Amino acid sequence: MSDQLISTANLSRIENSLSTINNNINVVSHQVATVEQQLEVTKSDLELLAEEFREYIRQDALIKNVQLAETRLVKVRQELENKYGHYEDVRRRAIGILQAVDTSLVRKDTIENASEEQLLAAPRYWLAPCLIALSAWLSDDKELAEKAVVEALRRDDEKTSLFFALVARRGGRYQSSRLWLERYFGQQDPNELKREIVVLIDGFSNGIFGPEARAKCGLLIKKWLDELSQKAGFIETQRDQWKKALLSRTEKLDSAKFPYLQKYSPTWPELQQALEGAKLHDIIFQYFNFILTQEIIPSQNLAFAVDQLLDILVREFDEEELPLRREERLNELIIEEDGDKSSAQDLFDNEKVIEERLDFTQLLTNFSMYPEESNATVATQKLAIALSKEWINHAHDDLTAENRNAVPIDIEVELNDWNGTSRDGSNEEELISSLQHYIQLKKEDALRKNKLGTKHWVSLVAGTCFFILGVSTTFLFIVSAICFYIFISGLRTVKKNVNIIEKNYEEIFTNHKQILVATLSDIVDYRREYEAEDANASKIDELLDQVTPEQYTYSTYDSARAVIS
Repeated sequence: MSDQLISTANLSRIENSLSTINNNINVVSHQVATVEQQLEVTKSDLELLAEEFREYIRQDALIKNVQLAETRLVKVRQELENKYGHYEDVRRRAIGILQAVDTSLVRKDTIENASEEQLLAAPRYWLAPCLIALSAWLSDDKELAEKAVVEALRRDDEKTSLFFALVARRGGRYQSSRLWLERYFGQQDPNELKREIVVLIDGFSNGIFGPEARAKCGLLIKKWLDELSQKAGFIETQRDQWKKALLSRTEKLDSAKFPYLQKYSPTWPELQQALEGAKLHDIIFQYFNFILTQEIIPSQNLAFAVDQLLDILVREFDEEELPLRREERLNELIIEEDGDKSSAQDLFDNEKVIEERLDFTQLLTNFSMYPEESNATVATQKLAIALSKEWINHAHDDLTAENRNAVPIDIEVELNDWNGTSRDGSNEEELISSLQHYIQLKKEDALRKNKLGTKHWVSLVAGTCFFILGVSTTFLFIVSAICFYIFISGLRTVKKNVNIIEKNYEEIFTNHKQILVATLSDIVDYRREYEAEDANASKIDELLDQVTPEQYTYSTYDSARAVIS
C-alpha cells in the first residue's frame, strides 16, 4: 500500500516536472527562432555597416586628396610668385609704355630709365630688351633699338617677332607688322607649334591684322591643315583626339536616379556608363551652340584690342614656368573632381593644354574645348570649331556608335540568391512567378530540414522498450514516460517551426516582390530616358553642318574680309 502511495506521489511530481520542462522547451524554441531572425537582421545590418564604412573610408580619402591639392596649389602659386614674380613688373611696363605714348603723359627719359631698370632686374627674360627697344624707338635712338631687338630675338625669336608685329600694327605701320609676321610665320612648324600661336589666331579671327597680313595668315592656316592631313593615320588621330576631348565633358549621373537598379542590378555599371554617354549628346550640343551663337563684342578701338593680345602674350606663355603651371593645373583638376586623383589625371592627360609644343590640330581642339586654359577668345573658339567640324562629327559618330553598342540588351536583377533578367520591364509576371517558385523551393527545403532529430527517434524507441519493461517496474515506466515526452516535445517544436517558416517566407516573398516591381519600374524609366537622350545625337551634326570657317574670319577694324576655303 505504501509503495503504491509513493509511486503515485512520484508520478505526480514527475508529471509536473515534465510539464515545466515542456514549457521551458517551448520558451527556448521560441527564443531560438527569435535569435535566428535577429541574426538575419544583424547580418544585414553588418553588411550595410561595412558598406557604409567602406564609403566613409573612400570619402575620407577624397577629402584628404582635396585638402592636399589645395595646400599644394597654394605652394605652387607661391613658388611661381617667388621665382617669376619680378617678371610681372616687366609685363606691366610693356603695356604701360604703349599707353603712355598714346596719352603723352610720361617723359621719354622716365620711360627710358624704367626700361633699363627692368633689364637689370630680369637678365634672362625676353621681354626686358623689348622694353629697351620701345623706349629707344620713342627716343629715335636707332642704334640702341637695333641692339635691343637683336638681344630680344636671341632670347626668344618667336615671341619677339609676334610682339613687334602687334606693336607695329598698333601704331598703324602695316608694312612693319607684315614683315614681323612673315618672320614669325617662317619659324612655324604645324607639327610643333608653341602655345602662343593662339595670339596669332585670335588676332586673325578678330580682324586685328591688316588685309594683306590676314590674307597671308588665312593661307598659312590652310597650308598647315593640308600638310597635316597628308600624314599617315591623320584621320584616325583626329578622331581619337576629339573623342577624348568630347568625353572630357561627360557629367556624372545623379546618384539619386534609379535607386533600385543601382542596388539590385549587377548590370548597373554598364547602364550608368551608357546613359552618361547618351546624355553627353545634349551637353556637347549646348556647349557648341552657346559658343557659336554667342555675340562677339568688339573692342572699342584697335589699340585696346592689340593691348589685350599683348597682355595675353607676355603673361601666359613663358616656358620657364611650364613645370609649375602643369603642377598647378593638375591640382586644380583634383579639386574640381572632388579628390578623384585618377579622374583628374585622365583629364589632365587628355587636355594637353600646358605643353611646350603641340601640332596645330591639337591646338584647335584646345581652343575649342579648353578656352580658359589655352587663353582663347570666343572668336577663336568659333573659328577652331569651324575648322575642326569634320573631325568633331566623325569623333561624335564613333562615340555614338560605341555607346549604342555598349547598352546592355538584358538587364540582370539579383535579390539575394535569386536572379532574373529583363529587357524593358515587360516580363514582370514571368519574373514574379520565377521569384515565387524560387522562394517556394527555399521554403520547402527549410521545411524538410525542420524534422525530428536523432535524439527524438532514439527517445521514441527507448520509450517504447522501457514502457514494455516498465509494466512490472515503476522506475522503467517513469523513464519511458520521459522518453515519450522528449519525442512529443520534438513533434510540437517541429509543428510550431512550420508556422514560423511559412510566415517568414511569406514575408520574404512579399518584400522581394515589392523590390522586384520597383526595379522593373526603374528599368522602364531607364529605357525611356536613354531613348530620349540618345535622340539628341542628330542635333550636333545639324548644328555643325551649318558652320563654315569664313563665317568667323572677318575684320572689325577694316573693310577687307579674309576667307579660308
